[in-house]
Amino acid sequence: MQVVNHQFKKNELLLKSSVLPDISFKSLSALGALVIIVLIALVGFELYEKSKISIHQFGVGFTHTTTWDPAADVYGALPFIYGTLVSSILALIFAVPLGIGSALFISEIAPLRYRQMLISTIELLASVPSVIYGLWGIFVLIPWMRDHVYPGLQDALGFLPFFKGPIYGVSMLSGGIVVAVMILPIITSFSREILRSVPDTQREAAYALGATRWEVIRIAVLSYAKRGLYGAGILGLGRALGETMAITMVIGNSPVISSSLFAPGYTLASVIANEFTEATTDMHLSSLFELGLVLLVITLIVNAIAQLMLRQLTIGEVEKA
Repeated sequence: MQVVNHQFKKNELLLKSSVLPDISFKSLSALGALVIIVLIALVGFELYEKSKISIHQFGVGFTHTTTWDPAADVYGALPFIYGTLVSSILALIFAVPLGIGSALFISEIAPLRYRQMLISTIELLASVPSVIYGLWGIFVLIPWMRDHVYPGLQDALGFLPFFKGPIYGVSMLSGGIVVAVMILPIITSFSREILRSVPDTQREAAYALGATRWEVIRIAVLSYAKRGLYGAGILGLGRALGETMAITMVIGNSPVISSSLFAPGYTLASVIANEFTEATTDMHLSSLFELGLVLLVITLIVNAIAQLMLRQLTIGEVEKA
């Protein structure tokens, strides 16, 4: 009887020792997720506390008023919200197709001996400080685009409101291009990892059915990885919304709303960076904090919409299956 009890206790100890790592990992993972939620909540609370003066003075009108006049202590965030959204959308339009195409070339087409060199180059681009991109935009990109590209765009597409008006060089379009270059390595790296996760059996099955290389990429690879590629675009959008230094140097920093992409603009992050140290009144400082709160809310809303769209995409795939 004692032998049986001893064996039973031994088995119980072994069971606890095998379950303990799982419980510990689960607890640490839950703690990490909780810390992230708490940090976001604390940031939001602090921004709200610091912006109470502005919220009480302007109310909801702060988000759809176009006047930003520190001399008169009158502030409205609409030009900066507009500039943030337009520049981010432009960056995605340029970066997502190029990033996914680059990832496809590296993972599916490029010879093996060149892949590591391309991967290292992309990682190098990701490590360049944003101020370097800003300097490159000012001294290289903007003069070349102003003299050679923008006039051609205006001649060809001048009938559209997006390409009308005088060409300054510093503009919403220049800001979108610079941000696109900055988020390109992120989208490419993330997309490459997603494409690498596609099982080789997918490709082999398509080749066995007589598919060409393009058909294999389109049917077996892209179809399988589209949810992850969508996530790569959302990750790039998150970076684009919060970009500060580079876009501040090339967008023109003008608090106006214009349909022309050749016109200067302003973003939420840029105006905070430019004016925070120069804010001399409580109302000005509070308005800048409210801009930070608006940027946080926009980021959360965009991510919520992205998660909803991703869920709908998943439901659609399940229904088709």
